[in-house]
Amino acid sequence: MRSLILSSTLAGLAAAAAGPYAQCGGISWSGETACVSGYTCTVSNQYYSQCLPGTAATTTLVTSTTKTAPTTTPTSGAAGKLKWLGINLSVAEFGSGEYPGIWGKHFYFPDESSISTLYEQGYNIFRVAFSMERLVADKLVNDVAADYLKNLTATVDYITAKGAYAILDPHNFGRYYGNVITDTAGFGSFWTKLATAFKSNDKVIFDTNNEYHDMDQTLVLNLNQAAIDAIRGAGATSQYIFAEGNSWSGAHAWNTTNDNLKALTDPSNKLLYEMHQYLDSDNSGTSDVCVSTTIGADRISGATAWLRANGKIGFLGEFAGGANSQCQSAVKGVLDHLEANSDVWQGALWWAAGPWWGDYIYSFEPPSGTGYTYYNSLLKSYAP
Repeated sequence: MRSLILSSTLAGLAAAAAGPYAQCGGISWSGETACVSGYTCTVSNQYYSQCLPGTAATTTLVTSTTKTAPTTTPTSGAAGKLKWLGINLSVAEFGSGEYPGIWGKHFYFPDESSISTLYEQGYNIFRVAFSMERLVADKLVNDVAADYLKNLTATVDYITAKGAYAILDPHNFGRYYGNVITDTAGFGSFWTKLATAFKSNDKVIFDTNNEYHDMDQTLVLNLNQAAIDAIRGAGATSQYIFAEGNSWSGAHAWNTTNDNLKALTDPSNKLLYEMHQYLDSDNSGTSDVCVSTTIGADRISGATAWLRANGKIGFLGEFAGGANSQCQSAVKGVLDHLEANSDVWQGALWWAAGPWWGDYIYSFEPPSGTGYTYYNSLLKSYAP
């Protein structure tokens, strides 16, 4: 999820022209249609256009629905049902800029009783966010921090011992100490160490990095491939890998931004493409106001077409909506769309649970989080 700081910055830019990666068009759009210098209003689908880098002509909407055999073999339960439905667990990455930080002050780890409650509700996958800087300090090639890895491992083991899947999520936005990661060898070294620590646990999934953004597109491709190669080279050959994309890994812009990621290769044939999608006006997940009752399905339809056209499998790693009837309809639309296209979508994760979210608009922390009290009954009805 994007930061509130970035969202506020973009809002200021939008007064004269839509800012970088902001919405600039689509059915019923009434905001700015021009982009700031260096960005072009680019069509993602009929409901959504976005300011993307460059001055090329507007991209033609992809509408193909021809089915292509997936290059990753999907595994699902009952026909039309998702393989996974779960919740993001966010707290171990808190305290950005405070490294290594103090446990209990700057960061924490997910509450086991909350995980147990969510599992008992039917959720079978959890994405565990953590900080790269706390796991491997100063340089990507350095050794892991034993205590932080111990706590991370305890959380993962608690999840997988119940039979659920645990996604390891370096929640770093393609950055390390705030700087864009350009060292693919160092990134591979980080992933070799992490994969080695978890290679014996078949229910662990490796998420290459959270929400790359404002990065060279070839670099995003190369970082993803370096992670895949390192994970498999470390002997973690049975687990799934989730590759994320540029532009905050947004599903709404995937087919226009991340098309080159179709070139990723995985010798274990267990690669999925992780996308994120929020339902507010700028896709940032910072508002509880959803654009329309259909905006969820509208915004991910282009990604669905891309997955099917390229024979790929997707996973919606973050989504959420405000506690109101319009958002509820939009959230239901997302889940209905995923189920209807379960040949190319394997699952989804709500953002987010965690013991420090308080009155956060999407909090799924039991028993009183806003998202949990409003959406649990709906979400668990889609559980596998």
